[in-house]
Amino acid sequence: MSEPTRHSGLGAHRQPGRAKGPAEQPAGGRGQGGRARRFAAACAAALGLFTAAPAVALPAGGNIRPAADASATAEYPVALTIETVTPQVAAPNGTVTITGHVTNTGKSAIKGAHAAVRKPVSSKPLQRRSELAAVADRSAPSDRDGVELDSPQYALPELNPGQNQSYTLSVAVSDLGLSESGVYELAVDAWGATAENGRDRALGIARTFLPYNPGGADAQPTKVTTLWPLVHAPVLAAQTSADNDQTAPVLRDDSLAAEFAPGGRLYELVDTGSKLTGLTWVVDPDLLDTAFAMTNKQYRVQKPGTENSGKAAKDDNTVPGTGSAAAAAWLDKLRAAVAKPGSQVIALPYADPDLASIAHNGSDLAGMGTALNKAATAGRLTVEGRLSVDTRSDVSWPYQGHLDQQIAGIARQAGSGLVLVNGESMPEPDSVNYTPNALRPIGNGQNAVVADETITALLQKDLSSPKDQTEATQRFLAETFAITHEQPQNQRGLLVMPPRELTADTAKVLAGALQAAEKWTTPVKLDTLAQSTPDPKANTVVPAPTDYPTQARASELSASDLSSTDDIQHNLDVLMRVLTLPQRVRGPFSAAMVRSLSTEWRSQPAAGAAYREGVTKYLQDLTDAVKVPPKTAVTLAGNTGQLQVSVRNDLTQTVTNLKLVLTSTQPNRVSVGKAEELVLPAAQSVTLRFPAEARNNGPVTMTAQLWTTGPDPQKYGAAQVFRVEVTSVTNGVLYVFAGAGLLMLLAALRFVRQRKRRGGRPHEDGDQPVGDGPAPDADGDTAGGAAEDAAGSGPDAPAEESAGGGPAQTPRASSPDGRDRAAGDEKVGP
Repeated sequence: MSEPTRHSGLGAHRQPGRAKGPAEQPAGGRGQGGRARRFAAACAAALGLFTAAPAVALPAGGNIRPAADASATAEYPVALTIETVTPQVAAPNGTVTITGHVTNTGKSAIKGAHAAVRKPVSSKPLQRRSELAAVADRSAPSDRDGVELDSPQYALPELNPGQNQSYTLSVAVSDLGLSESGVYELAVDAWGATAENGRDRALGIARTFLPYNPGGADAQPTKVTTLWPLVHAPVLAAQTSADNDQTAPVLRDDSLAAEFAPGGRLYELVDTGSKLTGLTWVVDPDLLDTAFAMTNKQYRVQKPGTENSGKAAKDDNTVPGTGSAAAAAWLDKLRAAVAKPGSQVIALPYADPDLASIAHNGSDLAGMGTALNKAATAGRLTVEGRLSVDTRSDVSWPYQGHLDQQIAGIARQAGSGLVLVNGESMPEPDSVNYTPNALRPIGNGQNAVVADETITALLQKDLSSPKDQTEATQRFLAETFAITHEQPQNQRGLLVMPPRELTADTAKVLAGALQAAEKWTTPVKLDTLAQSTPDPKANTVVPAPTDYPTQARASELSASDLSSTDDIQHNLDVLMRVLTLPQRVRGPFSAAMVRSLSTEWRSQPAAGAAYREGVTKYLQDLTDAVKVPPKTAVTLAGNTGQLQVSVRNDLTQTVTNLKLVLTSTQPNRVSVGKAEELVLPAAQSVTLRFPAEARNNGPVTMTAQLWTTGPDPQKYGAAQVFRVEVTSVTNGVLYVFAGAGLLMLLAALRFVRQRKRRGGRPHEDGDQPVGDGPAPDADGDTAGGAAEDAAGSGPDAPAEESAGGGPAQTPRASSPDGRDRAAGDEKVGP
């Protein structure tokens, strides 16, 4: 039988003024008696194990059940936390202080318990990263966690269910028995009994890692590139607000005002990052544009519930913004941070479009490739202009770094030669028992920089609690220490990839861990890592689309979402053809279209849908501002006349390159003249007159449709369908019809008479024409009447439209009508 685990009360740590607990009794008191009882209990338990389950090995120490046997909550009713480890890296002749809490999560009281530090097994470091993972995966106390030290120990009061107690333990590094440089398990357990089970035993355990760095043998420091993302869900709307002939940007909410202020997430990210060296800033250019727009003190914010209405910005649906000063200060702070020597700025494509969603659900949409190319160019220009710094823009960062062949293809089409990848997508083969260099060639002229999967997972949540912060920090230090010392003379590169939504707390934990790890790592920018030599043994195979994570695919923008966004680009292209000042609309709407594709909508699908809806409706509102007013019926009192159709421009700029086409569904009954081109000034309308000719009485359906002119004409706006009532075909026309009928009748009679003659007595002149001579002309009046436009006399009639005759007029002869406009100033953007 192995030596029993030591757990006497000698040397227990006591808080000042605290009465001695049972575990703090002097030698020869309860400590030794309890030790004997626990030894006897351990022997009995061991005998039971041999009898009942001979296949289970006896635990080293004899008083701890194997983890596999720890299924009952009653057996391990204590939850321990390790909340601080000071210092984070142990040194010879030093002391390590551990603090945390002990909580009774069971159903009965904890009695006579104490907390203590365990001495690592064999006093040997954990040699491989797989050993670190094995320690992290353990839950219940195990003999593999080492032997409890006699000192220090912290005596715990009686804890009823739900109660907790803080503890502090200071242990000499020499007592931990650390034999050589490396990473060691650092465990704290709670030992005692419960009201329903008086047997002394391990009640719970907490584990972390402690690097020990006494110096001596040198290792080549690992080059560490850390991404520092600055992204936010899009908030800049397509609308602008006009005030005293000045336009001001409009935001869908004012959330950035708090984020840019001290204490806000984006402020803290810049503040924390500014203290680090060799940082790689990954910036969404749309965020910079939004911050710059907010420096305009007149910027407005849409009222809640109006974000997807698509209405022009007015005083009744917007409120003044509050973040001008914070945005200006944040931009200044960011410019200073990115200018720090050794730093690098990566410009994401504008608004950070979701490559994975496009690759999987929208690769067949013609506008997607164009949008990505424009986003890449706009991203680089925006970042360089706003931050006054050189930037790299040929880098793709798919959602969470997940990569497959389709995503790699879309990234390549968008001009990205470097892809940032999560190691989960490209795991190392089993034959590689070390961490290879992060750079990988993946074919077709592309390279991937693969982030370490384990370290990436540490940073995925908000590390806001002391327990989570210490757990992540000590694991980060352990992993990087192990990587550096796997092959001490072989320097490698490591990519640290936090999530896009990096929180302020997580950023501070990461910053502290990076600084503590500089004893065996060196910070470098992305370019340095991208220029390193790839490891020939590393995995370079890009997975198939079927291997893309199911959970990540579930949050993608759907094919319908992408199709609606593609429609925005098509409809925008049509609108651009007719505007005389297209630059006032093209930039803002092109940006809004790309914002509709943002990766940030993954975590906010409802907000993304509302944003796309708002952009679509606003573009439709602008398009509909140039329209044919509704018509119902037009009376044509005669066989010829003129049909009057109005076109109105409610935009604040002149439109051109348009023509109005009037089409009859029955051209054999009513035919109309050719299409009329028009130029229409802002806030004016024009009446066009089309010559019409009728051949029958009754209703005929007509369609009035605007079209663009030039190559590849497109329909513009909705068609207006109305009815033409032909009330009277004139006498002249009737005479012609009657005369034609009479001639046909006479010809028939003549033919019959000739047949009869031939049948009886032949005609003397066989060449005589059939018939009795030509039919007389059908004389009569041609009653021409001017068409009565129902829109000109009914309730739908524009007050300014002319009812006079003459040829179709261009808008140059028209005048403003004084009506309220259907849309505000369409110029948007900062």
